[in-house]
Amino acid sequence: MSLNKKTMVREIGRRTRLSNRDVERVIETLVDVWTEELVSGGRIELENFAVIDVQTIERAANHLLPRRCFRRITVRASKMLRRRINSGEDFS
Repeated sequence: MSLNKKTMVREIGRRTRLSNRDVERVIETLVDVWTEELVSGGRIELENFAVIDVQTIERAANHLLPRRCFRRITVRASKMLRRRINSGEDFS
């Protein structure tokens, strides 16, 4: 199973009894806020879930390629999330 935006909106709406339109607005706003934070060099920490940050990697120049700077997004799962996934624990 894969969780896409449409499925997420439906499931959150069902669990919270919020309208799907309201849930979709919240999700879109959340993604916008996260994107702005990461672009500005910040990091996102969701307790008991994950840490998302951007790492800057500089590649030294050589005779063929100029010096370049790359950004890599890293997502690290929390210990609790890893434990629950590895144990097969049901989330419901």
